[in-house]
Amino acid sequence: MARLSDVIEDFIKQAMDNSQESELQIVRNELANYFSCAPSQINYVLTTRFTVDKGYYIESRRGGGGCIIIKKVEMNDNKSLAEIINDKIGESITYNSSIQIINGLLESKIITKREAYILKAVINDRTLISFQENKNILRANILKAAMLVVLSDI
Repeated sequence: MARLSDVIEDFIKQAMDNSQESELQIVRNELANYFSCAPSQINYVLTTRFTVDKGYYIESRRGGGGCIIIKKVEMNDNKSLAEIINDKIGESITYNSSIQIINGLLESKIITKREAYILKAVINDRTLISFQENKNILRANILKAAMLVVLSDI
C-alpha cells in the first residue's frame, strides 16, 4: 500500500495535470482535512516532493484563509530552468542534492533514464575519490557542464 505522502503527491500532480492553468492553488487545511491528516503532512509533501530541483516553485499566501500556489517551471523555457538549476548547484553540491536534481530532470522527461544513470555514475563519491577535498566543487562543475549540454539539446 502506498504511503500517505505518495498519495498526496500523486493527488497534487494529477490536479496540476488536469488544470488548464500553469499553477495550482490549494488551501493547506482543506487538503489536510480531505486526507484526514495534519497540515504538517501537507507541508512535508510540498517541501520534499515539489522542490526547485524537481521543477516546481511554491509560493505561500497568507490572509483570507491563506493558500499555497504550486507552479510547474515550464521545461521548454530552458533559460529559466538553467538559471534555477545553476543557482541550486552553486559552487559546491553534495551527492544527494545532485541526485534530486537529476531525478527531477528524469521525472520531467528532460533526460532519459540512461542519461540519469550516466550522470549519477559520473558524480558518485566513488568516482570522485581522488578529489576528496574538492569533490563537491568538482561535482558542481561537472553537473553544471552536463546541464548546459542537456538543456541546449531540447
